[in-house]
Amino acid sequence: MAQGVLRFQYEREKTGSGMTGLAGLPVYLDLIQVMGLSKSINEHVGVRDKTQGWTDAEVVLSLLLLNLAGGESVEDLKGLEEDEGFCRVLEGSQNLRDRSRMKRRWRCERKRHVPSASAVFRYLAAFHDSEQEKMRQSGHAFIPVSNGPMRGLERVNREMVGFMQSRRIQTIATLDMDATVVETNKSSALFSYKGNRAYQPLNTWWAEQGMVLHTEFRDGNVPAGHEQLRVLKESLLNLPSDVKKVRLRSDTAGYQHDLLAYCENGEDVRFGRIEFAISCDVSVAFRKAVAETAELEWKPYYRECDGQRIKTNKEWAEICFVPNVLAKKKDGLEYRYLATREAVIEQMSLPGIPVQTELPFQTVDIGKKRYKVFGTVTNMDWEGEKLIRWQHERCGKSEEAHAVMKEDLAGGRFPSNDFGENGAWWWIMILALNLNAIMKVLVLGGSWISKRMKAIRFGLINLPGRVMERSRRLMIRLGEACSGFETLLMARQKIAMLVLGPSG
Repeated sequence: MAQGVLRFQYEREKTGSGMTGLAGLPVYLDLIQVMGLSKSINEHVGVRDKTQGWTDAEVVLSLLLLNLAGGESVEDLKGLEEDEGFCRVLEGSQNLRDRSRMKRRWRCERKRHVPSASAVFRYLAAFHDSEQEKMRQSGHAFIPVSNGPMRGLERVNREMVGFMQSRRIQTIATLDMDATVVETNKSSALFSYKGNRAYQPLNTWWAEQGMVLHTEFRDGNVPAGHEQLRVLKESLLNLPSDVKKVRLRSDTAGYQHDLLAYCENGEDVRFGRIEFAISCDVSVAFRKAVAETAELEWKPYYRECDGQRIKTNKEWAEICFVPNVLAKKKDGLEYRYLATREAVIEQMSLPGIPVQTELPFQTVDIGKKRYKVFGTVTNMDWEGEKLIRWQHERCGKSEEAHAVMKEDLAGGRFPSNDFGENGAWWWIMILALNLNAIMKVLVLGGSWISKRMKAIRFGLINLPGRVMERSRRLMIRLGEACSGFETLLMARQKIAMLVLGPSG
């Protein structure tokens, strides 16, 4: 091509160069090995025959690495296979015994380093239960029972959470339960409350560890609060044995009196009474109680920023409110109800633009002012402002986690029309999310903990390098000016130390 406006040209490398654009991704392979993740997957998932073809670990870990590398579809595995340097690392990461065992699994010589798209689709099909699909009824919320392989992914996640806990012990578990709507164009997906086809997984987030403790993949038409008590019980089973106390936070989907009673009455055999702070419905009766609360009871609400308390436009008060469902019972439980209010700024009238009359939040008129109102129900004795602020922390972290799932990882795009296959895809994304959380907290530390995947890919994973062999050992050579070199060395040292177990 003539050199005119275009000042450079492209050529194919005619010989194997060992180049990679993923020079930082192998540190995740180190962490996977230290965690024993391959063994856990092969032991619990049980899709593949133990003697032939790709193993469970090879397929699941390929999809997990695809999430970390930025892929969002099964077809994107082609990008990993075409990365010659990274494929050399995958091949070289096995010892001679493993290589020999892998060769015996194939009748012909295996030429690929990661499964093909067709092999992955066949694998994911094992997670779909067609018999469960026959039980669906039109117009009814339905949650298929997880089959063995799907439950296996949950057990793998439980062991990952246990690994984090063994190196960073937390005796309190604050659980944030929240559903997220994932829009999709799959024709088999059902319509959500937002009016579009979607799935709506319900996730349980362990705030202290920054990990997803449990997830349940659901159709878009299943309400967020549907069977939330059952999901809470299943989540509690995934907590490590050294957790002594549980607290629960949720939005209004969790405002269910059977859930509140279960927590308050200490019905859980292991944890007893569970403290909670849950957003409550702003009903007519609740708004009436807010309007009848004396002005002297309202206190200013402050937000904290860099250790400073900054006064906001919000106010809070503890209100006298008993919902009808509890007032009718002689032995009805009593909870604390807190309310926040914020004056609604009157909208300016502009020529040709109608004034918005319906607001996307509940309001109450007190005197001549209109207030935006939110409510919280709790069985905790904390000071009101502290409790409201603590309950609001759920919004920031869980919403950020949902954004990472759908935008940074592959949870926003599904591979199939079959519910089970998409559920497995979602679960594997959760494993990638939690693996990255372990990497950030136990290995990278410092400012890396707050970074999202985009920054981690830019600064650590997507580094250019060359994979070479010297004295029968693989070497990954980075550029002299690569700022990630020292970070990678530090990361590998910390990963090696994790083999020794807890440090104190």
